[in-house]
Amino acid sequence: MSNLFFRIYLFIFAITAQCFFAQNNSAELSEGNLKINSTEIPVKIFATSELIELDSFANLKTNQNTLVILNKSNVEVSHFVNSSFILDKFKNQNYQFLDKNFKLIENIKVTEDNIEAFKYAVKSSTPIKSTDKVDLETPFKIWDPSTGIHLGPITLHFYSLMFIFAFGIGYFLMTKMYTIDGVDTKFVEPFFTWTLIGTILGARLGHVIFYQPELFKEDFWSVFLPISTKNGLKFTGFAGLASHGATLAVIVTTLYYSYKIIKKNPLWVFDRLGIVVAIGGAFVRMGNFFNSEIIGKPIDPTSPFALLFPQQSSEYGVTVPRYPTQLFEAAGYVTLFVILWVLYRKTDKKYQQGWLFGLFFFLLWAIRFSVEFLKEPQGDEFISFAGLNTGQVLSIPFMLAGLIIMVYSKNNKIAPEADKTF
Repeated sequence: MSNLFFRIYLFIFAITAQCFFAQNNSAELSEGNLKINSTEIPVKIFATSELIELDSFANLKTNQNTLVILNKSNVEVSHFVNSSFILDKFKNQNYQFLDKNFKLIENIKVTEDNIEAFKYAVKSSTPIKSTDKVDLETPFKIWDPSTGIHLGPITLHFYSLMFIFAFGIGYFLMTKMYTIDGVDTKFVEPFFTWTLIGTILGARLGHVIFYQPELFKEDFWSVFLPISTKNGLKFTGFAGLASHGATLAVIVTTLYYSYKIIKKNPLWVFDRLGIVVAIGGAFVRMGNFFNSEIIGKPIDPTSPFALLFPQQSSEYGVTVPRYPTQLFEAAGYVTLFVILWVLYRKTDKKYQQGWLFGLFFFLLWAIRFSVEFLKEPQGDEFISFAGLNTGQVLSIPFMLAGLIIMVYSKNNKIAPEADKTF
């Protein structure tokens, strides 16, 4: 067993060391090799989510071999006029167009029906023919998936699906824990109703207050509704959610649930809530991964962790290989879930009300605090202290609260037979 733990510690140390010593990518453009049949041509790689930046790049006169990854927002039908105009500029600069399978798109006029087929624009010293086999080789991985499942006119976004999975698995786990503890499962449904309200409303308000306060003036209704009123009415979903705001709101709704509905010590409820939130947080970060958001800082392209996010928002800076911080955080939350679940099932800590929740609170925010060192800022970081960013500064009080709750829990021990509600 000791040998197993030694290997785990060594693995964690190796990952941590590699992460912190690999931040040395200062390039404005990424580099790779365009392989045409058996010929390899070094190319500069450019990508952006903004039409303005894509237009500026199309105006550049260069003789370099270049590959442009066309972001999905670059070739949307809703932006057809501007997008087709920019694609014509690339064509006039002797770029050739390829589809997602690197097949040449020949002599086809850009229309609303085919514009979304354009995936790459390539300028190379060796013109590409329709019979050529073309591929792109890079020392890093490129994360450029579809962000949803298309069902006719409806798109099920993976981010929304991850939230559904988070709440679905959470509902299952809470029901199982109530059953194990001899508590009537009729109390599970109102708990999740209040938790859902607190999570969405708190997360949204937290993001706007801490990262985008200008929305209160510029697009007020988007703060509370899944729409945008800038440049016309558009359904956006709830884009921009902050875990700190969600935490504060869920604490309030859980206190109400504990005192008014289940009539138990709130710490009893929080102990079980922590287990559910740990695994739920992992799913939310996976949703961020699908959306190419909450990404990391630039990283050495040769690092095994290096990922290029062509769909990343321009707020994060240039599109170069970066840390997949969403996956780092998700892995941390899965580990936290396993630790809490084992302690809940195999020890008597659940009878020391507040201990599990205090441990959850401390470790969750410690994970968030650590991963923030590798993250790019989200919006305007108007809170900072001693070199720490907004996310880290906001995490410190929560970490301290977790430790205080663990100490306080010594006075809240209950007997197993008292842990039942019918």
